[in-house]
Amino acid sequence: MFNKTIYTKHFLPALLILQFAGYTISSAQTLQLDSCQALARENYPLIKQSGLIEKSKAYTLSNLNKGYWPQISVGGQATVQSDVTSIPIHLPGINIPEIPSDQYKIYAELNQPLTDLLTVSRNKDLQLIQSDVQAAGLEVELYKLKDRVNQLYFGILMLDEQLRLNELLKKDLQNGLTRIQAALENGTDYKSNADKLKAELLRADQRSIELASAKKSYLQMLSEFIHSTLNENTILEKPALPMVSTGIHRPELNFYTVKDKSYDAQKKLLNAKNLPKLGVFVQGGWGQPSPVNLFSRDLSSYYIAGLKLNWAITGLYTLKKEKNIVDLEQQMNAAQKETFLFNTTSACTQTNGEINKLQSLLQSDDEIVALRNSIKKRAQIQLENGIITTNDYLKEVNAEDQSRQNKSLHELQLLLMYHTLQTTSGNYTIPK
Repeated sequence: MFNKTIYTKHFLPALLILQFAGYTISSAQTLQLDSCQALARENYPLIKQSGLIEKSKAYTLSNLNKGYWPQISVGGQATVQSDVTSIPIHLPGINIPEIPSDQYKIYAELNQPLTDLLTVSRNKDLQLIQSDVQAAGLEVELYKLKDRVNQLYFGILMLDEQLRLNELLKKDLQNGLTRIQAALENGTDYKSNADKLKAELLRADQRSIELASAKKSYLQMLSEFIHSTLNENTILEKPALPMVSTGIHRPELNFYTVKDKSYDAQKKLLNAKNLPKLGVFVQGGWGQPSPVNLFSRDLSSYYIAGLKLNWAITGLYTLKKEKNIVDLEQQMNAAQKETFLFNTTSACTQTNGEINKLQSLLQSDDEIVALRNSIKKRAQIQLENGIITTNDYLKEVNAEDQSRQNKSLHELQLLLMYHTLQTTSGNYTIPK
């Protein structure tokens, strides 16, 4: 009978995975594993984030590029002073004007940062890398679809094989029943023996119903992943063995690498933010009295141009600690990468062990099936001649059926393990 332990271990988790479907595939359509994986990726809701990440990056960079532009500000001021500058000299015939205590001005100022251009550049570098981190993280999530589709796809193949073998069992039972019914007509057998075979035949029919129902559920789940409507007539091709390659090339490794670069970019940005700020400026407007000639009491236009230097040294107080925090995060990222490689290598080693075990089992499966088939044929002849009982015949029929199921199970499990190995290692290639 079907190995329920292996069935549950490899295929039951897929029963928990549900999505929504819509597009229809014709009833006679043949599907392949690689096409199912491509459709699952294309129709998975998370794929929408890819376009959103690109749009967000474009908007962010557009805003940062404006940091290269001159900064324009408009201001005004009205003041009353308690005292003003005066010249305590009285010269005959000369009227020295007094500076008014109320003063007004309105102006526009244009500033062009110079050293801040480096800060903008560093900020752009960081934003680009952070967008790459988001894209790499998305790729990690999408890659998980491969294993989910594998489980569903091979689950359907397993159920198809179980249905085929169950039909062979029913055929053997029907052949035995036909012989017993012929013997009954000749009065050389008992009706109870025919009833035993009929009961086994009905049980095999029930098995077909159970397997067909499970296959329908798996097809429904696969259809939801690939956004297509599948039915019992859809044919799933058995995939070829994937090309075996070594090394680990999972998208997680790219995620950790890009994330590590983001920490270097953060430290460069911290350095740039704490540099002295140098820039040029031009200010122009109107004032009363003139801001550049206080003795002119009329409303006058003016302009001022020059250089500005500013250095907020308080940022240096926390710079070292901020870099230490970034260093710690970088070290945690390295530890996570090391842990991932360890776990993935361990999983590959375990899968390789399963492959070696299944290969050993398959070496004797053919011989076992041939021997069981030979024993069953002899049992059929012995049943016809009344040498063995119906129970003895059923025992041999079920033994042959079990040997065939074991062989089919081992073949599909070996194929699944090869694909699992390639998915786990990230060296996933399906030969055409």
